[in-house]
Amino acid sequence: MKKIYILAFSLLMGLAVISCGDSDDNGGKDPANIEYSQDNANSWHNYMINVARLLKQDSENLYNAWAVSYKGKASYGETFKNHNGGDYTSAVNCIEQLIDGCVTIADEVGTAKIGDPYQLYISGNTTEALYAVESWYSWHSREDYRNNIYSIRNSYFGSTNGSINDASLAKAIAASDSALNNKVIAAINKAANAIWAIPQPFRNNIDSREAEGAMEACAELSDVLNNKLKPAAKELSEEVLSPIAANYVDVVVIPTYKALYERNKALLASIEALAENPTDEGFKAACEAWLEARQPWEESEAFLFGPVDAEGLDPNMDSWPLDQNAIVQLLESGNWDEMNWDEEDDDAAIEEAQSVRGFHTLEFLLFKDGNPRKAN
Repeated sequence: MKKIYILAFSLLMGLAVISCGDSDDNGGKDPANIEYSQDNANSWHNYMINVARLLKQDSENLYNAWAVSYKGKASYGETFKNHNGGDYTSAVNCIEQLIDGCVTIADEVGTAKIGDPYQLYISGNTTEALYAVESWYSWHSREDYRNNIYSIRNSYFGSTNGSINDASLAKAIAASDSALNNKVIAAINKAANAIWAIPQPFRNNIDSREAEGAMEACAELSDVLNNKLKPAAKELSEEVLSPIAANYVDVVVIPTYKALYERNKALLASIEALAENPTDEGFKAACEAWLEARQPWEESEAFLFGPVDAEGLDPNMDSWPLDQNAIVQLLESGNWDEMNWDEEDDDAAIEEAQSVRGFHTLEFLLFKDGNPRKAN
């Protein structure tokens, strides 16, 4: 998400002004308040189906790249575990990457996902602040941010269920410096709890004391990971670190991406069922499937490296903020090819395609003010 979040920020300013004005590029329609109706239902369903198909395709490609094959060679997971290719020539390289991924998402949650809306709000740009909040259509921001912290926990614990695996960095650090291990775990828990303490929805509590506390906790977590954990991990032997790298791939990364793929298949099925029988219950079921598919994505953000980065799969699936005007225009034109891009396209063309697809486009089409849209 980070790449598009930064590159598209100037777009966000324009959207905020448009949504509050009397005119835009959609014949006077306010894109933020467009409603599902009998007149646009067919196009609305086709749009959702095409977005869901792309999410399924991207999640399948991501899982296969780690677990099956990457660009016709050994899977990325095998290369990482064996540390015999690219940037990975030792177990130390791999564990540094593991920690760097955790630092990056801790920083992003604190300074961008919570921090950007906060800074806009306290500077008086309240409308822009509201639009800067990720996942505000579903009012699912706190869950997303806490799941980002859980992605750090999972990477450090070597599991996806909150337990500490024997072949984990947490176990190795506990054996060499138990005080540091306790400090890392405390920082992870503090950040997760501080995020959850923000009153719901975050969009209505951007400048709250709890939001300030969450930013501070994320900064503390980043500092512990980068300046305490990373130097300590680099002192561990290859013999200790190699099984940690292997466990990280086999027990954390691949299962998370497998869940992402399977839940996006289920999401597509729910969208297709909704299109076949448009009901309030169908919208509710599709929204639940969206929430289920969203979880493993957010719990993967501590390892946004490798294929997810190199193949543009992160912005494909999680571009933010959205170009709401472009979404409405695409809804009306039905030119679904506008969501596709080629490697030969320039950066602007790629970003335009990515800004009208992915989780948040589907969120926009499924949710309204934190609730499932109504069929009638």
